[in-house]
Amino acid sequence: MFGIGGGELFFIILVVLMLFGSDKIPDIARALGKGMAQLKNATNEIKSEIQKGTQDAGLDMNTLTGGVSEEIAKAKEGITKMVNPLENINLDVQNPIEKVKEDIENITGPIKRQL
Repeated sequence: MFGIGGGELFFIILVVLMLFGSDKIPDIARALGKGMAQLKNATNEIKSEIQKGTQDAGLDMNTLTGGVSEEIAKAKEGITKMVNPLENINLDVQNPIEKVKEDIENITGPIKRQL
């Protein structure tokens, strides 16, 4: 959680208890919660204003970000193919290999049992 260990978190809680006392902590938490809610509402309002502005200007945010998302997906796919090229072998190649493996198992099965 934010790079804070258990001991550090315990120490922070202890310091807060010593500074404010146990009776003030619920009030502080309530005030922090209200502040976070106001901040979230403000950011949502800013986002909606930006979206309305782009729509009024004739721009569509989905098409603008869609191209970026597609390029990122293509880059990820290319990196995956470069890192592990055997992962994307065509099924036309995999099926005969599996068939040969089964044939070898069928042939060597009786031999293994006799030993």
